[in-house]
Amino acid sequence: MKSFKTKLEEKAEKLAEKVKNSIRSIPDFPKKGILFRDITTVLQDGKLFCEIIEFLSERYSSGKTDAVAVVESRGFLWGAALALKLEKGLALIRKPKKLPYKTVSASYQLEYGTDSLEMHIDAVKPGENVLIVDDLLATGGTAKAAVELVERIGGRVAGVLFIIELTDLNGREKLKGYDVFSLVRY
Repeated sequence: MKSFKTKLEEKAEKLAEKVKNSIRSIPDFPKKGILFRDITTVLQDGKLFCEIIEFLSERYSSGKTDAVAVVESRGFLWGAALALKLEKGLALIRKPKKLPYKTVSASYQLEYGTDSLEMHIDAVKPGENVLIVDDLLATGGTAKAAVELVERIGGRVAGVLFIIELTDLNGREKLKGYDVFSLVRY
């Protein structure tokens, strides 16, 4: 049986190839044995950055998104531009003690220990459909904590969006049951 792709899927494939060709790979950063995928080269290309935001706004313009939650720090860049294009509010998810008002917190596992994220208790309204945006899906700990925060304050996760996904690390497994989209997969 022949598979038919939508125009949006075809557009995603073409754009993903452009983005992949623009990403700089740096061996042994931040430590030996890691191949770091550097998106600063994508951000330096204003036309490509704009093309990505245009595509993402088309993908998420269905009206099912009431707010965009962004994860510190590179998620801020992508999510803020997308929220602006979609004309949606922006909710910040940050490292502990960076937000001035009352917060909720969620912890997640790191390779050696744990870390936490926080969000203002009123960052999204109860029942709002929230799109979570970050630059990278690796092991999924950060993304799962972001989902937990949004849901804890009453939001509904409309989707979880990444520019890059490192598929070997199985982060998507921690997000089962959610609409997960990544533009580029390694």
